[in-house]
Amino acid sequence: MSERPLNDENGETASGESGEPGENDRFTEIAEAETPTPDLAVIEAGSRTLRAQSGPPQGDGVPARPADPEVDRALREVETELAGRWGETKLDPSLVRVEALMDILGQPQRAYPSIHITGTNGKTSTARMIEALLGAFDLRTGRYTSPHVQSVTERISLDGAPIAAERFIDTYRDIEPYVRMVDEREEYRLSFFEVLTGMAFAAFADAPVDVAVVEVGMGGTWDATNVVDGTVAVVTPIALDHTDRLGNTPGDIATEKAGIIKPDATVVLAQQPVDAAQVLLKHSVEVDATVAREGMEFGVTAREVAVGGQLLTLRGLGGEYAEVFLPLYGAHQAHNAAVALAAVEAFFGIGSQHARTLDLDTVRRAFASVTSPGRLEVVRRSPTVVLDAAHNPAGARATAEGITEAFGFSRLVGVVGTSADKDVRGLLEAFEPIFAEVVVTRNSTPRAMDVDELAALAVEVFGSERVQVEPRLDDAIEAAITLAEEESEYAGAGVLVTGSVITVGEARLLLGRG
Repeated sequence: MSERPLNDENGETASGESGEPGENDRFTEIAEAETPTPDLAVIEAGSRTLRAQSGPPQGDGVPARPADPEVDRALREVETELAGRWGETKLDPSLVRVEALMDILGQPQRAYPSIHITGTNGKTSTARMIEALLGAFDLRTGRYTSPHVQSVTERISLDGAPIAAERFIDTYRDIEPYVRMVDEREEYRLSFFEVLTGMAFAAFADAPVDVAVVEVGMGGTWDATNVVDGTVAVVTPIALDHTDRLGNTPGDIATEKAGIIKPDATVVLAQQPVDAAQVLLKHSVEVDATVAREGMEFGVTAREVAVGGQLLTLRGLGGEYAEVFLPLYGAHQAHNAAVALAAVEAFFGIGSQHARTLDLDTVRRAFASVTSPGRLEVVRRSPTVVLDAAHNPAGARATAEGITEAFGFSRLVGVVGTSADKDVRGLLEAFEPIFAEVVVTRNSTPRAMDVDELAALAVEVFGSERVQVEPRLDDAIEAAITLAEEESEYAGAGVLVTGSVITVGEARLLLGRG
């Protein structure tokens, strides 16, 4: 495993530490080049002065910092130690290190069945819906998703809620000696994502959970989560993203993502581009997996906008589910709901062993409880401020359609802060028809696109008269709210903050949501 890992997509990376004593100089060079974590203390300080604070009550599954100073100190120590490893912006096409960790931990990921989820967009929302459905049927769940919106503890959930900071700390300390053993044996230490994956699987086994819902970090075949054997494999819509690592067409990307489909599994496929669907179906046949396709075996048969979300009729593998309220906006979330329902039906054997539906009232109750922070999330009223973590053109198009349908703003001002390695022009072009004006900015991480470069692209797409530049995110949100409020004729104006999960997470803090 001598190849240096390539850049990856998710999450906040960190390091400033060199490798452990005895590691080679190359590791030290790479580790020292890693990017620091955002200074959340600075962001939180800004949130105390931002005029825009206010919003709906909490209860969205995004934890604040621990109130106990000692617990907060211990959590920061763990975060710093994790940050000293290769961050998520590194990808090594190998499972050697994570498999070694699973071996030494006693294969915790085999202590429970798993539903494994990959795709380009919609993975986290779908995972949260699957978790809600399983929990409503009295199963104890573990959910592992990435990246996090505000707190790293969000990534590991038990019974529908992020694990407590104390438990996160204890889990890390419990596996730390074994992590060090693997570090000493391998050429490179375990990465940030690999250690978190080990923590999640260990926490789920310790709970213990009845079923784990596991989201891929990136790709599929070589993702650290692919040490699980998902009895159900879910593939959400595939689109162009991370083309420098996964391929230049949906079909190429699907080849990597198909790696989570294991022999004899049930595969739940969202609607896919033709070339991606062909790859996924071919691989499913090769491993003798059973396939359920959106639009064929299941799907959305009706939907209408409702107050606070949408009302759906879903066709599952076992039959129809009418009048299902989903408190999320956008057609894409309706399709995510159909995929989630089919995945849970498949987990229970419906469509293969059983010809029946799940209990309708339980399904309705589960979907009505779903939250998805940072996905068309309203965090302020008058004017309305919405956050959405769209970071590629396909996600931006879905967001644009969803916000147009659900809100009907008379004027919409965008606040956009992106990562430098994304298709930023494509994202801006997707938002151009719905933004009256755009305020370009940046988040606090070194991955963020330079604000002047972003502004130059925005001017090409929107024209100079529609672009405002504010290098600080708090100033950008303030400026957008001012633009939305400045003329009485625009009483129905709103603000959309978007472009990156990191930008949305920092905006949530600024708007008093953390």
